[in-house]
Amino acid sequence: MKKSILSIVLLIFLSTIFGACSSEKSASSKDITMVWYPNESGNDLKGARDEIGKIIEEATGRKVEHKLTTDYAVAIEAIANGNAELAFMGAQGYIEAKNKSKDVEPVVVPSGASGTLDDAVYYSWLAARAADAEKYKTNGEFSIDNIVDSKFSFVSNSSTSGFKVPSTDIVAHFSQQDQWKDLTPEDLMEGGKFFKEVMYGDSHQGSAVNLLSKRADVAAFCDTCVANYIEIADGDENRPGTVYRVKDDAEEPFNTLPGEEFTLISVTPVLNAPFVANLSSLSKEDLEKIQEVFTSDEVANNEKIFVPEDSEQAGLFKKTDKEKFVIADDAWFDPIRELSK
Repeated sequence: MKKSILSIVLLIFLSTIFGACSSEKSASSKDITMVWYPNESGNDLKGARDEIGKIIEEATGRKVEHKLTTDYAVAIEAIANGNAELAFMGAQGYIEAKNKSKDVEPVVVPSGASGTLDDAVYYSWLAARAADAEKYKTNGEFSIDNIVDSKFSFVSNSSTSGFKVPSTDIVAHFSQQDQWKDLTPEDLMEGGKFFKEVMYGDSHQGSAVNLLSKRADVAAFCDTCVANYIEIADGDENRPGTVYRVKDDAEEPFNTLPGEEFTLISVTPVLNAPFVANLSSLSKEDLEKIQEVFTSDEVANNEKIFVPEDSEQAGLFKKTDKEKFVIADDAWFDPIRELSK
């Protein structure tokens, strides 16, 4: 009788062990879902997405499934709740996801030209149509003084360079005036108080199109997200007063706007966007494998990921000097957190 009971207990124990092993094997072999913001979900960046997916697959031995979105909130929720293992998102989106789940962590950040985090920035633009640019000058210099009561386009409330940074800049500038001393970012989210009308492009490309199609007078969007569709018509890169024009062969959503021009009226540097992971659904082992390959010289020299500056190929990142992926910890994003305090 005792032997019989002992045999049953042993059988249950072994079943549990083998079941756990099977479950662990299943979890480690399931697909990795990578979610992308609307800005990076277009057909023009399919090659770049696929190359990044290929590298992750080779590093982990797991298939990568790309989840494309048309809404920032969808991407943020997917990574926060573990429905996606990886995401490429702005600093503000990362912070929002981190606030929802302590399991969300940065993986890597694209460096600056120095190959370090010291110059790992891109630029938030406020722009007007070139034909209207003179309206946005004060004492001969470009200024945001005259954006009050305009029709304004943001990207998304969760966008770093398409809302968080420009709204903070606008509040800082105008709160020095008695009329606007109590102005808050929330006051800028809809028309009627500061702006005549407020709209959202849902992507940086969409916000730029709102401007060029004359739905908005002024728009916020960033340099990197529209770089594949535009070229400098006059001036220097990322400087107020510089005029950009839409390329003749620009893809959607700029394909109906060839030759249209806009002028920068404000330019602000922003911390580069991270790749992030949810460690409740991605193992620490896989995270380390991904970080190791992403920060390798092989990836830094991969022209499908870091596209040469003179290349006509569409890509996520430009190679002007020593650009590569580097590891950044959570504290590196504190300057963006401070904007909400």
